[in-house]
Amino acid sequence: MATFKYTARDAAGETVKATIDARDERDATKKLKEQGITPSELKEQSGSATAGLMDKLNQPKSKDKVLFGRQLSTLINAGLPLVQSLRNVGDQTTNKKLQLTIGQVISDVEGGMALSVALAKHPRIFNKVFISLVAAGEASGTLDKALERIADQQEKDADLVSKVRSAMIYPLIVIVVMVAVLGFMIVKVLPQVKVLYQGLNGAQLPLVTRVLLAISDFIIAFWWIVAIIVGVLAFFGTRYARSVGGRRIMDKAKLTMWPVKPLFTKMYMARFARTGTTLVASGVPLIQVLEITGEAVNNMFVQEAINRAAEKAKGGKALSDSLAPEKYFLTLVPNMIRIGEQSGSLEKMLDKIADYYEKEVDTQVKAISTIIEPVLMVILGIVAFVIVAAVLLPIYSLAGKSFV
Repeated sequence: MATFKYTARDAAGETVKATIDARDERDATKKLKEQGITPSELKEQSGSATAGLMDKLNQPKSKDKVLFGRQLSTLINAGLPLVQSLRNVGDQTTNKKLQLTIGQVISDVEGGMALSVALAKHPRIFNKVFISLVAAGEASGTLDKALERIADQQEKDADLVSKVRSAMIYPLIVIVVMVAVLGFMIVKVLPQVKVLYQGLNGAQLPLVTRVLLAISDFIIAFWWIVAIIVGVLAFFGTRYARSVGGRRIMDKAKLTMWPVKPLFTKMYMARFARTGTTLVASGVPLIQVLEITGEAVNNMFVQEAINRAAEKAKGGKALSDSLAPEKYFLTLVPNMIRIGEQSGSLEKMLDKIADYYEKEVDTQVKAISTIIEPVLMVILGIVAFVIVAAVLLPIYSLAGKSFV
């Protein structure tokens, strides 16, 4: 996302200067036109790399947005005017970025703009789910309930993501520690073995020691080359992972790679159902529900499956029948949706699907932990064996031998 500064004229003919967040210039123009604004000037704001990093670090966390929704819901439900409610929430917000954003939203609302439209100008903070629910709440006169649903949905989604991350963090920590220990042994310990053998005629180091010493000598002599290579790989690897091609590879791996495939598949099912429940409960039309849930799932392949189902639903096909052929959707999902369609309780069925798969994610996290621990122990054992062999074999080979 980038920030674009634009100049336009409002309905009264006055010149308006403001900013909007978008992927690129074309996306920014599209978003402004959706708001009924035709910019006469549009320019991307430049900033230093440090400023960009600080902006990312200052982005509101999930708990900040959950608190924003709950507090605003409570104040509106208590009968306070919208602007006054926003001011009170802004005063209690600790995140500076969110506080600044709320101030801009207040200015827009005071200028006659609908809350959903004002929030839509900040897509990096308020996603499509948030904005659509607010718009539905405004249209039905139940903004407080819509905000409460948003908070619940965000809370459950954050909890789901936290569980998945917890399954990934442990092996990453073990791998980092293993690499650090291996690096220390190669750079600091093995050279001492080489010193021990120097001056001994006819003494030859074992093959494994010679190989590791060659690596050690290269790292010590050309550490700056190693650092540059690692830095370049990390930089371009990160950039590629954020590109469309990189994202497709990562998203595909999550749906096909053992042992994370069941975990991510169930997480996407839970996210689809939970977001769908919230939107359906707020009265958002089905096609719009599918469009928004596709983005909320955060996997390109699952999103494409949802988009295909949406096209079929537009043609009059039932949602359950539209989802049934999609290979990235577990069979239970269309089956439960079919029951909800037949009984007129789609919202309730989606809620049950979300509850079921959220529990399944818990089970899958435990299963992955059970699988990964012995695998990591085996890998650690192999690495330890190689290092010990490289250090001790030369010492044992010297025992009982005399060198002239």
